[in-house]
Order: sequence, then structure tokens, then C-alpha cells
Amino acid sequence: MAVKKITKRWVLNSFGSIIFVLILILINFGIGLNWFYYNSIEQLLTSQANTLNSMLSQYSKDSSVDFYSQVRLLVENFEKKDKMELMAIDADGKVVFTSSGFQTDFIMEMPDYKDAMNTSSGVGKYRGKFQKDDIMALSMASRATGTNISALRLVVSLNKVKNQIVLMILAASIICAAILFFVLISSMYFISSIVNPISEVGHIARKIAQGEFNIKLEKENDDEIGELCDTINYMAEELANAEKIKNDFISSVSHELRTPLTAIKGWTETLMDDENLDKDTLQKGMHVIMNETERLSRMVEDLLDFSRMQSGRLRLIVDKFDLIAELSDAVLMYTERARREQIELIYDEPEIYTVVYGDKNRIRQVFINIIDNALKYSDSGGRVEIKANLISDKFFISVSDTGCGISQEDLPKIKNKFFKANLTRRGSGIGLAVADEIVQRHGGTLSLTSELGKGTTVTIMLPANKNPDDIHIN
Repeated sequence: MAVKKITKRWVLNSFGSIIFVLILILINFGIGLNWFYYNSIEQLLTSQANTLNSMLSQYSKDSSVDFYSQVRLLVENFEKKDKMELMAIDADGKVVFTSSGFQTDFIMEMPDYKDAMNTSSGVGKYRGKFQKDDIMALSMASRATGTNISALRLVVSLNKVKNQIVLMILAASIICAAILFFVLISSMYFISSIVNPISEVGHIARKIAQGEFNIKLEKENDDEIGELCDTINYMAEELANAEKIKNDFISSVSHELRTPLTAIKGWTETLMDDENLDKDTLQKGMHVIMNETERLSRMVEDLLDFSRMQSGRLRLIVDKFDLIAELSDAVLMYTERARREQIELIYDEPEIYTVVYGDKNRIRQVFINIIDNALKYSDSGGRVEIKANLISDKFFISVSDTGCGISQEDLPKIKNKFFKANLTRRGSGIGLAVADEIVQRHGGTLSLTSELGKGTTVTIMLPANKNPDDIHIN
């Protein structure tokens, strides 16, 4: 369909316009050629008639010569009689002398002669048919006064001229046809160089739409079509990565949901079935159920926040709050967990009190996500250090761990949705993406530095906003 439409548009627009222009040129060339030849012949006849008429005038003034004998000699010995015929016409309109030697003293149809006799210029012209020939005739009133010769008439055949014009128009037509042929061949090659790759792009795009993301387009030229091929290949790679991330996310979330649900179900069955359950076991079971329930709740909340973020419904509730107080509360929430997991949690609360504008619950959520990740990716015996500083009206909060770290290859993608650099650790892979979105809404930045096997540092920069209008609520 694309081939037909593009080719049809080209034929109707480009090729049709070229044909129209060439036809127009050919018509103008024919008209110009006719005008040039016929005008040249007419000027030649006029010039020749003037010359002959001047000679007649001289003969009429010379009394020593016989005027009519001189006229006869002039006509019969006309030097250009092989190209045109010269006639001398008397006052009665009869041709008395001719350069061709045909019988004279007869009257013939001569429209040009009548015009010459009836116009002030004394010149008459005629172009038309005589017997079977096309002719051009020019009659000029005689300037020989006191004689019976009224006019001189020159007649030339146009057959050769017409044949010459036809040949030249035919040659021009052949040239135009050759131009059209060349344009057609070159244009069809050009169209095929566009249409064929576009058809291939459409074919590959349909395969990509069906889920064949590993297919590639071959780039033949470094032009717009080549750029389109690169774009399609890049799109296929991104879709393949997105598909992989989605599958990893589904697998990860399924595992993350299954693990706490299994623990909750197991301990619930234990608590229900054992009537002689001791107090320590009961407390341990309830503690596991509570922790796993909180874990599920946090995961669901992350998913809901991400859904709101994607649909543009993540709304901030802006109010005044103490940023350091929210950070300290978040650290306090993980103090007991760090002790249980034998991870050293280092935090010296700075003596800073600055009231800022923002959504304190969302900012606390950012701190919780970052600290939770630091503990999650650290092993027993590791260390997590949290620092906060105020520099030039900007808060810098850093969370450093001595965990497994992130490879340099994965570091640029770590804030992408659903991406997990380490699939062996629990988590949905969207907490960092949500945190980054919240920080950006507050006019800040979230950056990571990491070294594989040595740990990661997350640095959050938040401006000390004094104006609620600086916050991107929606």
C-alpha cells in the first residue's frame, strides 16, 4: 500500500509536473522556431524587394535604356531564382515577366498584390497554399513612375522550411523523451531506495509489535532512512530491555509477595494449631507476622506511588516541616533492625533547625527507602553511615554503606523503573525511582556513586525552600 501511494503521488506530482513543463517548453520551442524562420524569410523578401524596386526606379529615370527590356533582363536573370521566384506585374494585375520562365501575361489570385495596391505602405504579404505547395509571397508597389509596371512580387516555397521545422521539433521531442526516460529511470531508482527500506521498516516494525525484539534492520546508507533504521533498532533494544525488566519485576514482586505471605501463613497456622504455645514462641510469631505485614504494606505503597507517578496523580501536600527531624525519625525506625542484622548504623544528628516547605511524609519516604536499601544490600558486620549538612541554603544528605555495591555498567540504569542490579536481594526495584521523582518534585537531585564489592553512597540534595511555590505539587 505504501509503495502504491508513494509511487502514485510521485507520478501525479513530480513526474506529471516534469511532463507538463517539457510539453510547455516543446510548444514554445515550436512557436518560437516558426516565428524565427518565417520572420527571417519575410525580412529577406522585404530586403530583396526593396533592392529590386530601387533598380526599377533607376531604370525608369534612365532614358538611354529600354525600360521594359531592362525589367525583362532583371527578372529573367534574377540571381536567387533557384530559391525564390520574382514576378513583374503590370497595371492590370497581369504577370508580365517571371524568373521561372513560365508563360506570362495571365491573371492569377494574388492577395498580397491587392494589399500592396490598397495600403499606404505599398507592401502586401501572403502565406498560404498555391496549388499543392505552401508559399510565402510579398508584393511591393513599384517606385518606377510613368511605367506600366505596378508592382514586383517575390514568392518562396515553404516546403523545405516546414520540413526543417518538423525535423527540429522532432529532434527536440526526442531530446525531451530522453530527458523523461532519464528522469524516470533515476527517479524510480531513487523511489525504490526510499520505498524498499520503508517497506522493510514496516515489516520489521510489525514483527517488533508481535514481540520479536531481537530482530534488527540493516543500515545501508547514512541518511534519513539510515537514521530511521537506527531509531527502530534502538526502539527494539529498549523494548527488549523493558520486556526483560518487566519480566524480572514480575518475578521479583511475585517472590517478594510469596515470601512474607508464606511466613505469615506458616506462623498463623502454628499459632492456631498449637494450644500449648509458650509465650516466647507466641511473641516471636507475632513479631514475624507484624514485620512481614509491614513489609507487604510498604511494597504495596511503593507500587501505588509508582502507579500515581506514571499517571501523573502523585500529589504533594506542601507544608512547613523540619527536614532534619524527619531524617532522624527515619534513622530511628531502622536502628533496631540494624542491631538485629549486626550492621553498624552511624548517625550524628546535626544541630541544625531550618523550617522548609515540602511534603514531609514524602521526604520521610525518600529517607526510609534509601536507608532500607543501604541495610538490604549490606551484609552482617557491615556499616551504614548517614550524614547531613547545610551548605549555601542547600541540604546534603548522604547514606553510605559497605555492601555489595553496583557495577559501573548498571550504575546509569539504577534509577530506572523496575531495574535491579542485584536480583539476589529482596525488593521490587521501584523504590529508588519513586524516591528520585519525589526529590525532583522538591527541586532537588538524587545521585549515586558506587564500586562493586565495596559499597554505595547515595547523596540527596534538597534546597532549603522558603517558598511553597517552588514545589512541583502535581
